[in-house]
Amino acid sequence: MTDESEPHISRRALLVGVAGAAAFGTAPLLVRRAEATPETMKAAIHRVIGESPVRQGKVTLDIPPLVENGNTIAMSVSVDSPMTEENYVKAIHVFNEKNPQPDIISVHLGPRAGKAAFSTRIRLADSQNVVAIAEMSDGSLWSDTAEVIVTIAACLEYN
Repeated sequence: MTDESEPHISRRALLVGVAGAAAFGTAPLLVRRAEATPETMKAAIHRVIGESPVRQGKVTLDIPPLVENGNTIAMSVSVDSPMTEENYVKAIHVFNEKNPQPDIISVHLGPRAGKAAFSTRIRLADSQNVVAIAEMSDGSLWSDTAEVIVTIAACLEYN
């Protein structure tokens, strides 16, 4: 039972109205860049590793220095480790400076992994530094940093 006094708008009429408003610019779509900063990345790193000192070395972050499209960037990380019961990589964490989320990925490993390496594809909002940190079984932390120049940014936020 329906109330005849209530106005009824069909889905088609609504879609036509929205499309028309968008075509004439009366329904603006706001696009703004992510407002992340290098400080955001530092805070994310601090949440993961705390105050422990991080040394350069042992980690190789392989990512192209110049990419045309930030929507899909090939990246691989490897760590120089024998991956034995006594000496292995516990985790590899990757962070970025300017994406809406500073944590890209955390990969947890153990001595049975055999090799401390992984490959993936990521998105980058803009030209920025990417940092990979390896957490070793002895508690030491090692890192590598790569600067990536992005010509067409990804990770835009729509409002």
